[in-house]
Amino acid sequence: MKLLNEILDYNEQFVAEKKYEAYLTTKFPNKHMVILTCMDTRLLELLPKALNLGNGDVKIVKDAGALLTHPFGSVMRSILVAIYELQAEEVLVIGHYDCGMAGLKADPIIEKMIARGVKEETINTLAYSGIDVKNWLKGFDNVRDSVTHSVNVIRNHPLLPTEVSVHGLVIDPTTGKLDLIENGYEMEE
Repeated sequence: MKLLNEILDYNEQFVAEKKYEAYLTTKFPNKHMVILTCMDTRLLELLPKALNLGNGDVKIVKDAGALLTHPFGSVMRSILVAIYELQAEEVLVIGHYDCGMAGLKADPIIEKMIARGVKEETINTLAYSGIDVKNWLKGFDNVRDSVTHSVNVIRNHPLLPTEVSVHGLVIDPTTGKLDLIENGYEMEE
């Protein structure tokens, strides 16, 4: 059976048995917070449990490496929407140790793209058009520095309200232990 069919079959039963009732909440986060974190599978359940978060408590934006690379991209837009439309008052950037984006190099990814049918001419055309694919695909060297970078992009964004605290943390993807990297409250003093 294909994975989509498996998901749809389960979903039909989930709805029929009204299992969704255990998760009913509003679109507004109870704890008035938005979290930018990594898409790593180990964080799917661990991160909310390690932070004592339940369904409906926060908005979560997931991005490879929790790395904010463009101040006017979709990740920053999501953070601003959470603040202006969904009552978020604080931002947490949470990276994690043993991240796949740590030390990621673009060349192996580009080779895999070509092996799967992307034409080298396409990549060259993007470069000619001003899109630096190699820079766009690269990761970071140090997760703490990466979290600080993302915090600074958010904190210094011209559309961020000055009263919004932006914090940076790194989580251990095995134990859930948090290391504080940037305390947004200290920036307000």
